[in-house]
Amino acid sequence: MAYTFPSHRSVTMALDGMVATSQPLAAEAGLRVLQEGGNAIDAAVTAAAVLAVVEPLSNGLGGDVMALLYWGATGEVRALDATGCTPRAATPARISELSKGRPPAAGPLTVTVPGALHGWAALLQAYGTLTLEQALAPAIHYAERGFPVSEAAGRQWAQASGKLRAHPQTAATYLAAGKAPRIGQVFAQPDLARTLREIAAGGPDVLYRGPLGERMAAYVQEQGGLLTVEDLVADESAWLAPIELSYRGVRVLECPSDGQGLVALQALGLLAGFDLPAMKWGFAEPLHRQIEALKLASADAQPSNGSDAPTAGRLDPAYLAGRRALIDPHGATPAPAPELSASAADAACLTVVDREHNAISLLQGLYEPFGSGLVVPGAGIILQSRRGALSRGPGRRPYRTLCPALLLEGPQLWACLGLSGGLMQPQGQVQVICNLLDWGMDVQQALDAPRFRWTEGNTVAFETGLSHMSRLALEKLGYEVKTNADPTTLGGGQIIRIDCETGVLQGGSDPRKDGCAIGY
Repeated sequence: MAYTFPSHRSVTMALDGMVATSQPLAAEAGLRVLQEGGNAIDAAVTAAAVLAVVEPLSNGLGGDVMALLYWGATGEVRALDATGCTPRAATPARISELSKGRPPAAGPLTVTVPGALHGWAALLQAYGTLTLEQALAPAIHYAERGFPVSEAAGRQWAQASGKLRAHPQTAATYLAAGKAPRIGQVFAQPDLARTLREIAAGGPDVLYRGPLGERMAAYVQEQGGLLTVEDLVADESAWLAPIELSYRGVRVLECPSDGQGLVALQALGLLAGFDLPAMKWGFAEPLHRQIEALKLASADAQPSNGSDAPTAGRLDPAYLAGRRALIDPHGATPAPAPELSASAADAACLTVVDREHNAISLLQGLYEPFGSGLVVPGAGIILQSRRGALSRGPGRRPYRTLCPALLLEGPQLWACLGLSGGLMQPQGQVQVICNLLDWGMDVQQALDAPRFRWTEGNTVAFETGLSHMSRLALEKLGYEVKTNADPTTLGGGQIIRIDCETGVLQGGSDPRKDGCAIGY
C-alpha cells in the first residue's frame, strides 16, 4: 500500500539479535554484548547505562525504569516496576507550605526516589549473565572519554539551558562556559564516571544505603527538598504480571497499574469497535476516532483521580462499549486538559531481541528534560521531577508515565516496542500500533508516519503531512487544528518485530530522535 508521507529509512533486518534505541552509541554497546554471547537483558542494561551518559537530558541514575520482558524458552512475560516513591515527608500540607501554595514543576520539591539503578540490578539478577560491573563498563568509557553530542539531543539540551543555569552545580556539570554543548562537541562527565565506577565496585547499596545516598539526600534537603536517607533505604523494585488486551487478534501487553500503559490499552479497546482497516490512513474518519478514544481514555486516567486499586474494570468489554458509545461520529466532544507534560524528553526508550527470542522493551526517564534541574554535587546525577505533577501522596509511587509494550500472537512474540514523550507515550503508541495492525505498515513506516498530539479540549496539533482535505474535515467536526513544527513534542519510538515464519528480526527507529536499529 502506498502512503502520502515520506519513509526514507529502510527496515533493519537481522537473524541473531537486534537493538533499537535513541542513541547509536547505546545501540552499538548493546549489540556488542549480544555478539559476545550475552542475552537480551544483558544488552538492555548495558545500553540503558550508556543512554544515561550520552542522553542525560532524558534519563539517568536519578530517574526511574519500567520494563516488559519476554522469555523465549517459556513464553513468560513479566513487568518490572522500578519507579521510586515520593518522599515520606512530602505531604500535601508540607508541599503547600514550602511552595507558598504554588507547587513547582522543577526544583527540590519535585524530587522522588530514583529507581533506575535498582531496576538495572533486578534485571541482571533475575535474567542476566553479566555482572553489574560488566554492564556498566561501556557507560564508564563514554563518561570518562566523552561522546559527541547528537543532533536531536543537542537541540533539546540547548532548549533546557535556562533550567540548568538556575542551579550553579547543574550549570557547572552540564553546561560549557554557561552554554549547552554544541552539536558534535565531545562532552565528558568525569563526576558521573567516578559514580559509575563506585557503583560497579559496590553495587546498588552505594546509592541506596551508602555515602552516595547520604550526599544525595543532604543536597536535596539543603536546596529545600524533602528526600531522606530513609526514603532511599526503603526503595525496591517490583516484578508484576502485565495487563493485556486483544487488538485485531494480537495480544497487546503493558505494565500494570493505573498508568499510561492502561491509557493505551483502553484507547485500543475503544478503537477495536471501529473498522479502522476499512478507513483510509490519514483521513478525518479514522483520525477522529483515534483522537476521541485517546481523550476518553485520558479522562479516565487523570493522575490526581487515580489510585493503586485494581484497574481491570477499565478494560471490561461492557465498560468499553459504554465509553465507545460516547464517541459521536459527527462531531468532537470537549475534554478536560490532561495533567501530564507533553515533553518528549521525559524518557529514553530501547528494545532488544536476542537469538533465543528473549526480548525486552524498556523505558527510563526523568519526567521533564533534565528532571528537577538538580545535580548531586560531585556525582553527576540529575534527579528526576516526578513529584511535581504525578504524586499520589507521600511514600507512594507516583503515577507511572513510562509504558513499554509487547505484542504477541498467541504465545509467540510478534513485536516489542516503546515510545518516549510524556503525554505522547500512549498517544504515539496507539498511533504506531494502529499503523502496524490496521494499515499494515512495516516497522519503519509505522514510526515515520506523521503523528497528531491532542493537548486539551478539542485542540489537536498535527505534524506536517496532514492533507488540506483532512484538516478541513476535522475542523468541520469541531477540532481546532494546529501545525506541530516541533518534532521533540511527538515522542520517539523504537520497534523490533519478529517474522514468525522466517525468524527474521525487523527493526525500526524513530526519525525524530538520533537513534537506530542495528542487528547481526
